[in-house]
Amino acid sequence: MSVKFLKSILFTTFILIALLFVNCEDNNSSETNETARVQLKLVDEPGDYEEVNVEIIDIQYQSNEDEGWQSFTPEGEFPINVDITELIAGNSLLLANEVVPVGILKQVRLVLSDNNTLKIEGEEELIPLDTPSAQQSGLKLNLDEELEAGFVYSFILDWDVQKSIVKAGNSGKYILKPVIKVNAEISSGSISAKVIEIVEEVETPIINQIVEVYSTDDVLVKDTLTDENGNFVVQGLEAGTYTLKITKEGYLDFTSTEITVTVGNVEVLENIILELE
Repeated sequence: MSVKFLKSILFTTFILIALLFVNCEDNNSSETNETARVQLKLVDEPGDYEEVNVEIIDIQYQSNEDEGWQSFTPEGEFPINVDITELIAGNSLLLANEVVPVGILKQVRLVLSDNNTLKIEGEEELIPLDTPSAQQSGLKLNLDEELEAGFVYSFILDWDVQKSIVKAGNSGKYILKPVIKVNAEISSGSISAKVIEIVEEVETPIINQIVEVYSTDDVLVKDTLTDENGNFVVQGLEAGTYTLKITKEGYLDFTSTEITVTVGNVEVLENIILELE
């Protein structure tokens, strides 16, 4: 076999490999240009219940394409069982983290089972939560967000547990009617701090303390609880100016100075010290 013939074979092989590599790159580029990543995070606003246990059996989305409802692949597996009262003080549950086609993301919906329960302070047994069939078929949340290729969109599903539970007259039954607000992290910010008291010159965290966020018009916007270390994070705030208020029996009321929240940022404050009356 001549050297010239071997060179010809090697050259042809090199060209074929190069073309295959370019084709793969084009395909990968095409996928990148046509998809975005969507994350769904579940958080809770405090309520007067020890536990609110819900079971999610499907998470779906609907885009501007007439393809009907598509299911997200959950981070774990279905069903997702969660006590939503634990999703406070910066805790959240990542429900979905998935690549989807670009376009208008119109709605998402959580499909619940009828296996939902409630625990009231001072009572040992769990109370069944009656779940209307409309909620079982899917709680629809409007997004209407335009997804652009290559971006990551994180949506905070803020479940208001206090407004979501209705007592049915004198029957003793409780009905689950979820009230959930949706905020996009790309268009919101957060406030974080630690609440403490100083006892004999020692800093002590104040746990399970309600922290309220007010607008400049003195309207309550959101609230949350501190964790076992006294820390809290208020998520999903629109860009703007806010004040924090804390009221605790036996202590002086606390009102912060104005806090400016910007999109995509966490405003970390100095420790908040509550003083005894």
